[in-house]
Amino acid sequence: MDSIPAPIKLLIGAAGIFACYAYSATLTEDVYKARYGEEQEKFQYTLLTLLFERGISALVGLLGIMLFGGSGLKVPYMDITYSGVTQSLAMYGSNEALRFVSFPTQVLGKSCKMVPVMAGGVLLGGKKFSALEYLQVALITAGVCIFNLFGKSKAGGADSSYGLALIGFSLLMDAVTGGLQDRVKVRTKELNAGAPSSKPTTHESMMYTNAAGCAVIAVVGFATGEITAGFAFCGRHPQVLTAIAIYSLASAMGQNFIYYTITNFNPLVLTTVTTTRKIFTTVYSVFRDPSNSLNTMQWSGCAAVFLGLALDIVRNYMKSSAAGAAKKKDAPASPSKPKRSAKAS
Repeated sequence: MDSIPAPIKLLIGAAGIFACYAYSATLTEDVYKARYGEEQEKFQYTLLTLLFERGISALVGLLGIMLFGGSGLKVPYMDITYSGVTQSLAMYGSNEALRFVSFPTQVLGKSCKMVPVMAGGVLLGGKKFSALEYLQVALITAGVCIFNLFGKSKAGGADSSYGLALIGFSLLMDAVTGGLQDRVKVRTKELNAGAPSSKPTTHESMMYTNAAGCAVIAVVGFATGEITAGFAFCGRHPQVLTAIAIYSLASAMGQNFIYYTITNFNPLVLTTVTTTRKIFTTVYSVFRDPSNSLNTMQWSGCAAVFLGLALDIVRNYMKSSAAGAAKKKDAPASPSKPKRSAKAS
């Protein structure tokens, strides 16, 4: 896989993330918005969905290791555990916020995710970013914010302070997670000094992180009674459990591409992909159904996002080309074959 150019690797990761999470997002929305039974009950057990999602993703990661093998590397288990916990907390804060704020508010808040992830990389992971990367983050964040701020207004009720606090908490956990993921890569390299490769496999990263998150969610969920109440709800409405299982499997497939992207790039690149996914989905819906029109400001926001993505592609191409040139320069010259002396006839 190392022979694949960086832009192609990024395209593979982005395409997989877009496809899998577009499908899982549709199923998740159906689960939360629908009303069930004669009493018109609504599903509101976020920890149960996270337990299924994390658990199935950990099992898929384990299956991948069994089928394709592991890297055999020493890994910093505690740092991986911490990143799994903070990642789960970020997801919980984001999903739980939907109960207290409108969907546009939640999307707008999470649109700024790239900024705390970059800050976490600098403060916790010791990362250094170029001026081009700062410009890219500014363009994409501004573009997504403009896109959501100037969209058609949707009824969502008043946003509570608690809901806004949950979004802030989610962004903080995103920052910590990004920094910890950078630290995991650095610590893995330190623990395997001299090894030909210091990258854990996609499935190793997937299993360790999700297993840690699943364990924390299980403890909190059963301690608060939310998971027990969620199972009782699913007992009354079995179709919900089926939908959650399918959604979690789609999410697990998406995580294959998420950890593929993290392994080959860094958390900021991954956040770029996940942040812009909503814009691509919306633009696709416009071309599929002209009634979903965008106004001038929204198209301006799209242009800013696409410009930021173009900068990212150019940066990765330049980085890949420079690495290839350096590799050729450092490669030992092949010994020239001695010329055969012509025999006198």
